[in-house]
Amino acid sequence: MKKLFLIGLISLLALPAFTQSLPRSTPEAEGISSAAIQQYIEKIDPKRHELHSYMLIRHGKVISEAWWKPYAADKVHSMYSVSKSWTSTAIGFAVAEKRLSVQDKVLSFFPEYADLKDKPFLQDLRVQDLLTMSVGHEKEPLRSVIVMQPDWIRGFLNQPIVAKPGTKFLYNTLATYMLSAIIQKVTGETTLAYLKPRLLDPLHITGIDWESDQKGINVGGWGIRVKTEDMAKLGLLYLNNGKFEGKQILPAAWVEEATSKHIDQEPDASAEKRATGQYADWIQGYGYQFWRSRNNSFRGDGAFGQYILMMPEQDAVLIITSESHDLPDDLNQVWQHLLPAFQAKALAPNPKALASLKQFNASRQLDAPTNELPFKSLQAAITLEKNQFDFARMQIKTKGEAAELIITTKDSTQHAFKLGFRTWGIGKSQLVGPYMLRAARVDLAKKAPFDYAGSYRQLDDQSLEITLRYFESPHRWTFTWKPEVVEVVNSFEPGTKIEMRGKK
Repeated sequence: MKKLFLIGLISLLALPAFTQSLPRSTPEAEGISSAAIQQYIEKIDPKRHELHSYMLIRHGKVISEAWWKPYAADKVHSMYSVSKSWTSTAIGFAVAEKRLSVQDKVLSFFPEYADLKDKPFLQDLRVQDLLTMSVGHEKEPLRSVIVMQPDWIRGFLNQPIVAKPGTKFLYNTLATYMLSAIIQKVTGETTLAYLKPRLLDPLHITGIDWESDQKGINVGGWGIRVKTEDMAKLGLLYLNNGKFEGKQILPAAWVEEATSKHIDQEPDASAEKRATGQYADWIQGYGYQFWRSRNNSFRGDGAFGQYILMMPEQDAVLIITSESHDLPDDLNQVWQHLLPAFQAKALAPNPKALASLKQFNASRQLDAPTNELPFKSLQAAITLEKNQFDFARMQIKTKGEAAELIITTKDSTQHAFKLGFRTWGIGKSQLVGPYMLRAARVDLAKKAPFDYAGSYRQLDDQSLEITLRYFESPHRWTFTWKPEVVEVVNSFEPGTKIEMRGKK
C-alpha cells in the first residue's frame, strides 16, 4: 500500500503545471465533421493570417484545438481588446453586488477631479456610456494620454466631449480603463483581484496577468494575458447565460444586457452593407464591451485577430489567437467555411477523418526562416545611436550553427538571446518585446521573463537577418543587420522599417 501511495504521489508531481479542465469530445459526436474543420483551417491564408491557436467548442465540449509551435496550450497570449470583455464582466459583478449601477455618473466616483466638473457634458457621462463606447469624444484619446501623461484619469476627463454622451459610437479604449478605475474605486481591489474569487476561481483559471498603470490600476481596455482555454471558459460562461459547470456564476440578466445591442456603430448603414459589406461584422451593434456579429453571434475582439466568438444558434464557441492583418476576413472565413458545417444531430463516426484532423492539429508550427546560403561563422557588433528602442549595442557570435545575440540597452543591461539556424532557439528574456503599446506608462516589464523563439539567417556577405518571436504575444521583431545600420520591422507594422544607425 505504501509503495502504491508513493507511486501515485510521484505521478501527481510529474503532472505539468497546466491541466486542461474543459471536457473533450469528437467533432462527429457533436454534429460537425472533422474534415470540415480541417478544411476551414486549411483555407485560411497564412500570408494574411498567422494563426497561433484555435479552439472549437460545441455543446460545452472541446472538439478541436491546435497551437502553432512555439505557441502552446500552457502559454498565455496577449489579447489586446478582448481585455474589455473581462472588464465588462467585473462591472457585471459590481452591479450585482450593488456597488454601482450603469446609470451612475462617472464624476461621482472621482470627487478629487471636481475642478473639471464644468467641462461640457462631463457631468452627464454615465458608466453605461463608458460601456457602450459612446462617451462623445471627437477622437479617441488613448495614445496622447497613456504615453505622455502620468495621470490617465485626469487625462481622460480633460478630453473635450463634443456630443451628448450615449448618442454616438466612437471606439474608446481609455473609456474601458475608466471602468477598471471605477472597479478599483468601489472595491479597493484591482479588477484582476476583484475577479479572482468571483470569476477566475470558479472557472479554474490560473496564471492570468494584466498590465497596470503607474497608479496600480489594471489598464482595462488591453493588457490581459490568458491561455486559449481560459478564453474558451469565458466564452462558455456567456454562451450559457452566466452558468459554468451547472452553477450560476454571473447573473443571467447581466449576460443578456451586456451582449445585447445598445448602440449602432453606423446608424445610416444600408441593409446590404450590414449583410455583406467589408466591415459588416463591425456594424451589427455594440453592447457592453462585446460586439454583435452576423449570424446572431457576438464576440470579444482584440487587435490582430484575438477572438472569443459565441454562436448561440450553434451552441458553439470559437477561440482564435493570431497575428492577422485582415480582420474582416477572419470572420468571413468562419461564416463561409465553418458555419455551414454545423449540424443539428450527431454524425456517424469517421475514424479516418478524425485521425487526419488530429494529425493536422498536432503538426501545426511556425517555421523558422529558411536560409539558402550555407552556414558561415559570424562575429559582429554594432554600437548604436539613440533610437526608440533604447538599444545601445548589438552583438552576435556563433558557436557551431547556434548563435547568441546580445542586446545592450541604454541602462547598460545586457539581454542575451539564443538563435537557431534554420530552427528556433528557445529561451526567456527580461527585455520587453515588440508591442503596439510598448511606449505606454505601464508595468509590463514586471511581467518578465518573456518567452521568445530566435532564429537567424545570412542574406548576403554584408547582411544578416535576425527574428525574435515573443510567443506570449502576437508579435515578432525582424532585424536586418547591415554594416552600419540595423533595420527593425515590428510585425504589427510590416510595411514600416525603423533604422537604428551605428558604427562597428
